[in-house]
Amino acid sequence: MNEVYLNAFKAPRQTLVAVCDENLLGSTFHQGRLKLEVKADFYRGALASIDEALKAIDSADVANLVGKAIVNAAVRVGLVDESAVLLVDGVPHVQIVRM
Repeated sequence: MNEVYLNAFKAPRQTLVAVCDENLLGSTFHQGRLKLEVKADFYRGALASIDEALKAIDSADVANLVGKAIVNAAVRVGLVDESAVLLVDGVPHVQIVRM
């Protein structure tokens, strides 16, 4: 089973979730002028299953996702349009904002 780090930040009127594939925590990726840092202080929360993370993403106002497992799962269930996925050094990254 794939696990991901799931971190939730709750404010009175908004919830942000940060999710990354377990093996990417602490990594930095570069591509041209782009730099993607998977910082532990932002992404490290509880280890969770993909299904648990998808439920959190579905209920969040803002979501920040990094990694093949979580991004592919979010695309598969319709939370993310595949055209919105950015690849940084081959690593999928997407942000979701609900207004």
